[in-house]
Parts: sequence; C-alpha cells; structure tokens
Amino acid sequence: MSRILLAALILLPLPALAHTGDHAGGFASGILHPLTGSDHLLAMFAVGLWAASLGGRALWALPLAFVAALAVGGSAGVMGVQMPLVEPAILASLVVFGVASAIALRLPLGAAVAGTAVFGLAHGLAHGAEATGDFAPFAAGFVLSSLGLHLCGLAIGRIPMLPRALGAGVAVAGLALAVAG
Repeated sequence: MSRILLAALILLPLPALAHTGDHAGGFASGILHPLTGSDHLLAMFAVGLWAASLGGRALWALPLAFVAALAVGGSAGVMGVQMPLVEPAILASLVVFGVASAIALRLPLGAAVAGTAVFGLAHGLAHGAEATGDFAPFAAGFVLSSLGLHLCGLAIGRIPMLPRALGAGVAVAGLALAVAG
C-alpha cells in the first residue's frame, strides 16, 4: 500500500515551483498557494513526517519553527530583503527533510528546530519577494495552509514505515526538481 501512495505523491501533476506571481489574490490564494506547488507542498509535508519520527516536543516545535520563520521570511521579502540562492535552498529543503524522515535522523531538538527555521525562512522570502498588493491576507492564508500540511505529515507520519518511505520519495522528488530546474 505504501508503494502505491509513494508513487502517487511522486507522480502528482504539480508545477515544479510554486512561485508564479499569484501572491496578490488574498486569503483564498494564500490557502491554495502551498497546495499548488510541489516544492512547498512536499517540504511542508516532510516537516510533519520528520517531526512525527522524532516525537516528543519535536511534534510541535518543528512545524511551529517552520511556520514562524515562514511568516518572518514573507514579511522580510515584502520589504525587499533578499537571500542568495533562495530557490536552491527551497529545493534543498525537500532533500534534507525527505532524507531526515527516511533515515529517522535524530538531531538535538535545538539543531532540528534551527535547521527547520532556516528552510522556513527561505520559503517565506520567496513568497514575500514576489508579493504584490496587500500581503497580509495572502500571508495569513499560506501560514494556515502550511500548518495544515504539517499536520498531514504528522498524522501520516504516525503510521509505521510511512515516514521512511514517503521521506525517501520527497528526497527523490527534490532531486528531480533540482535537475529539472
């Protein structure tokens, strides 16, 4: 069963990158944005998978660190702050979170939170840099949607062996997107 789910996730017909300039569409656009780009969808899902494999305080600390950094990065991006290699960092997040889930990587909680936050910042900067119009409703939507994706990863990550299999799939998808890009 997990092989079928893994194949379905890898073969989803989603755009390679979510940054299409649709950041001015308000709250509904913000909700949909992380769901329509495989880079964001898979990274946020994999944060939940990895948090589930770590358990304990990581269950809430990793998703909250990502979302907090996402919001800070989005705000900074709107103000013109730039980070070199933001798109490669976003693709690297898929590989890192995927591998971390696949091998059930055990890091000290502080290190896991810090790494998760760095990638959340990169995702947020990309959103904010491309924003036009009123960013607040869009940001509220993408933060809420991101939390939902983390929760999906947490829920599925509690099923034995799925975090490892799906994490490997996320890592492979990240590598495929990097090569395709």
